[in-house]
Amino acid sequence: MNMKRWIITLCAMVLTLTTTQAQCSLKNTAFNSGEYLTYNLYFNWQFVWVKVGVASMSTVKSNYQGKEAFRTSLITRGNGKLDAFFVMRDTLLAYTTTDLIPLYFRKGAKEGDHYTIDEVRYSYTADRCNLRMFRKRDDKPGKWTTAGDPRCLVDMLNLFVRARSFDNSKWQPGYTLKQPVADGDGISDAMLKYKGKETVKGDDGKKYRCLKLTYTEYSKRKKKWRDIATFFVTDDANHIPVRIDLELNFGSAKAYVTNIKGNRNPITSVK
Repeated sequence: MNMKRWIITLCAMVLTLTTTQAQCSLKNTAFNSGEYLTYNLYFNWQFVWVKVGVASMSTVKSNYQGKEAFRTSLITRGNGKLDAFFVMRDTLLAYTTTDLIPLYFRKGAKEGDHYTIDEVRYSYTADRCNLRMFRKRDDKPGKWTTAGDPRCLVDMLNLFVRARSFDNSKWQPGYTLKQPVADGDGISDAMLKYKGKETVKGDDGKKYRCLKLTYTEYSKRKKKWRDIATFFVTDDANHIPVRIDLELNFGSAKAYVTNIKGNRNPITSVK
C-alpha cells in the first residue's frame, strides 16, 4: 500500500470511530461536578406511606481509563422499618465522557434475600457500540456476555444522566423516546414517555414546577411492557429529580428531595 492510500485509509478509520461515538455525544447543560442531591424514601405499607430510608445522588469529575469523565452514583438505604419487611441496599454507579457518552455502569442490589451485581462496559469501534455485560446473583457463578449494535446503547442510570440535558422545548404530552437499554443480563427495549407538567412538593418544603417522565421496559420473560419509575424533574435547565416513584417487585416506593447542593443553573421552577 502506497503512502497516499495508507493515509486515506487511516483517515477513514478515524472518521468511522469518531462518527460512531458522535451519535452518542450530547452537550451537558444540566449539571456540574459537585452536584449532590438527598432524598427521603417512603414505602406504601397497607395503604399508608411510611418513611423507610434515605437516598442520595452525586456527580463529580473523575477519570475512566485515564480520560476525564463524569462519575454519577445513586445510593438507596432502607432503615429498620423496611428491613423488617424487605431489605433494600442499592448502589448504582455510572461513568460518562464529558459529552455524556456512556462508558461504564455497575449496580449492586441487595433486595430481600438476594444480592445481584450487574456490570456493563462500553467501547466504540467500526460503527458499533460494543458491550461487555456481567451478571451475578447470590453465590452463583457470574457470567460475562458480549453484544453490539449500530445504535447508541445506554443503561438505566446513564439514560437518566443524559435525559437531564435533553431539549424538551417542543415536547407535548405523549412524546415518547424509544431507547435500547443494557444491564448485566442483556439488552432490552425501553421507553421514556413525557406526561406533561405537575407541581410537586419536596421534603425540603418547596414546591416545584416539574416535568413528568415515565421510564418503561419491555420484559422478554413476561412479554409485556412494565413501568419501572416515574421521574418528576424541575422544569428548568437543571432537570433535577424532585420526586421519584418506583414500582418494585415487593410494592411501591417514593423518593422526595430533601436537599439540593451544587446545582449548575438557577432553580427557576420553584413556585
